[in-house]
Amino acid sequence: MASRAIVLPYPSCPPLANPRARIHIATPLNLKLHPSSSGLYTKWVPRKLALRPLASHVCPDGEVRPGDSGDEEVDLRMEERIAETADGRGAELPIGIWQQVKDIVAFAAPAAGLWICGPMMSLIDTAVVGQSSSVELAALGPGTVVCDYMSYIFMFLSIATSNMVATSLAKKDSEEAQRHISMLLFVALASGLGMLFLMKFFGAQILSAFIGPKNLGIVPAANSYVQIRGLAWPAVLVGMVAQSASLAMRDSFGPLKVLVIASVVNAFGDVALCCFWHYGIVGAAWATMVSQFLAAFLMVDSLNRTGFNAFLLSIPSASELLQIFELAAPVFVTMFSKVAFYSLLTYFATSMGTITLAAHQVMIGVFCMCTVWGEPLSQTAQSFMPELIYGINRNLDKAKQLLQSLVIIGICTGLLLGTIGTMVPWLFPYLFTSDHNVVSEMQTVLLPYFVALVITPPTHSLEGTLLAGRDLKFLSLSMSSCFSFGSLLLLLVSYKGCGLLGCWWTLSVFQWARFLLAGRRLTSSQSVVLSDRLSSENLSKLKAA
Repeated sequence: MASRAIVLPYPSCPPLANPRARIHIATPLNLKLHPSSSGLYTKWVPRKLALRPLASHVCPDGEVRPGDSGDEEVDLRMEERIAETADGRGAELPIGIWQQVKDIVAFAAPAAGLWICGPMMSLIDTAVVGQSSSVELAALGPGTVVCDYMSYIFMFLSIATSNMVATSLAKKDSEEAQRHISMLLFVALASGLGMLFLMKFFGAQILSAFIGPKNLGIVPAANSYVQIRGLAWPAVLVGMVAQSASLAMRDSFGPLKVLVIASVVNAFGDVALCCFWHYGIVGAAWATMVSQFLAAFLMVDSLNRTGFNAFLLSIPSASELLQIFELAAPVFVTMFSKVAFYSLLTYFATSMGTITLAAHQVMIGVFCMCTVWGEPLSQTAQSFMPELIYGINRNLDKAKQLLQSLVIIGICTGLLLGTIGTMVPWLFPYLFTSDHNVVSEMQTVLLPYFVALVITPPTHSLEGTLLAGRDLKFLSLSMSSCFSFGSLLLLLVSYKGCGLLGCWWTLSVFQWARFLLAGRRLTSSQSVVLSDRLSSENLSKLKAA
């Protein structure tokens, strides 16, 4: 039987793959169209088709020619996945949700390591310093607030990079993606140098104001930690942008390998400098700083291997700065509100004495170590949602299905983390400190710790979707509202003398409020995935940007 070549959209393309992938199918001439009652024309396909990928046979004019690779058999199940409208445009039917869950895990599992490495470094610092001195352990509290929490404020650079690069790639514009990367790397380097000088000249004053007059004895130790860690600010922010650019290209293994190496270096440095050479908090700071420089260098090298030039810096123009500002300003408000609330927790714990502050430092360190397991869900949404919402072939049905899968994984992850994360400080508290009083204070907050931890991963899924859909005004307003309410609640529990237990119950209320507000938005008529909020004019503006 004579045959001819036709080109069809690949019907079994999963939501996380490129929905515009094309294949060459050799099929008989007597192909028939059967109209259905719904007005769709279902194409009949034979039981076995010859499938030949055409990666190297796509011509410049868009015509697809037969390839030379070996044939593969495809099952009749393709028949259920091919549908065409009367005007000839294909409509893909959604695949099973569990298959999509597997696709998400394939990307998010390596990405989890990226988020774990940062808190892991701080947790290693906490463990080795806590074995030698409760005073230095307490000093790590304000020290990590200044070094780690303030770096979270600059997460607007990471989110802006992921969003802008992913959107450019969804439009198949690699030149625009390179322009965004070069521009954001320059902003990251300039911001890092600014933070280095800020810590150098005002670090002690910031710590003194934060710690308060009752605990000025821990300022020298905390300042030593901050001054050494502050040298790595440019490397931290440049590495953050390079990592986010790789993730926007859906490469999670490259950055993971980099941060695994950095974490190993940090761990060996901590053990050598603190446990063998007894440098204490100063040794922990040097180990972490060196590992951050190493991570930044390897992250830039990893980005270069993807075909982009990470050493090409570009000073942004006024219009580009405005574009960054429009995207980054609401994200900055969101991140600042979150970081400010966590900082307030440590501030109120500081006023309760050295023992309480040491206990809080351990618990917040373990809490952050656990919550970062939900961050890959947010990153998955930011990497894959822009193509479904803003891409050339938008598909809000797939965006809804992806969100559903992310929430399911988030709930399961939250329950698992809540259980395991609570058992560690409950059953093995002496991993972090040898002080019995600190251990006793730690175990008073286990219940609110569990309640706050269990809801955090699904919250990341929802907020990542809002970020990907650029519903930034709502996200910034909701987060600032949560911060305002949480701050008032912290003042109240502090005034009532509820101690550290009251602070942690306030944290659980803060986390649940974030979840409920984000969930309400994504199920409302203004949802980025449940309604076609983008008009043609808005899409044109996005493409012009």
